Amino acid sequence: MPIRFSRTFLLRKLHQLTGVVPLGIFFAVHMYTNSTALSGARVFNEHVEDIHNIPYLLFVEVFGIFLPLAFHSVYGIIISRETRPNLGQYSYARNWFYFIQRISGGFLFFFLLFHILNFRFGMIPGLNSTPVAGHSGTAYNIVSGEFQNDLIFLLYVLGVAATAWHLAYGIWLFAVDWGIVIGEKAQKVALYACIALAVFLGAVGINAAAAFVKKCGLLPAALCEQAEEKQIVTPSRF
Repeated sequence: MPIRFSRTFLLRKLHQLTGVVPLGIFFAVHMYTNSTALSGARVFNEHVEDIHNIPYLLFVEVFGIFLPLAFHSVYGIIISRETRPNLGQYSYARNWFYFIQRISGGFLFFFLLFHILNFRFGMIPGLNSTPVAGHSGTAYNIVSGEFQNDLIFLLYVLGVAATAWHLAYGIWLFAVDWGIVIGEKAQKVALYACIALAVFLGAVGINAAAAFVKKCGLLPAALCEQAEEKQIVTPSRF
């Protein structure tokens, strides 16, 4: 007898899949590239240029990142509207985690839209009008200039933290719902691992953002000074 799946079941599975895969790739590439700012403007600009040289980049961006994330975001909003928070009745940690997941998802919908319009296309009125895309030679200066605005920098810190949590906890939900992690004990261990992953990704991302406004980011400046002396990285302008 053939197994039939409801449309809602398939949409929810697709929602989980489009959250873990494109968001994970999007975040990983950004964190790696942004972290190269610790090595100076030249190194960061070179890595941005490497991304620009990816074959069929626009096709990859549209069908591999933008459309999947758009579906994940819109369907996530639909799911959130159908749920009823029960924090007042049940205060279990997982209820709080699920609530934070929904809140972070709503915030990320607007943050990622802002980020793409700002740095990818330079279309936010009153902010940077030169997109990073197509201007890899000045990419570091573009990002650094934006981050001199404390409100913009704070927005990106919150965006990185929200992305780190949403992705890490989403991985746990994916693993549990898809039957990858079975059993209460295994799920508990996996949850702790994903929380640790969220903290790690958040710390790396925030430090990478800070590297555009302060030498070595949040790390001791001496680390970058030693690397500069050994010519491991290019001298910073700070």
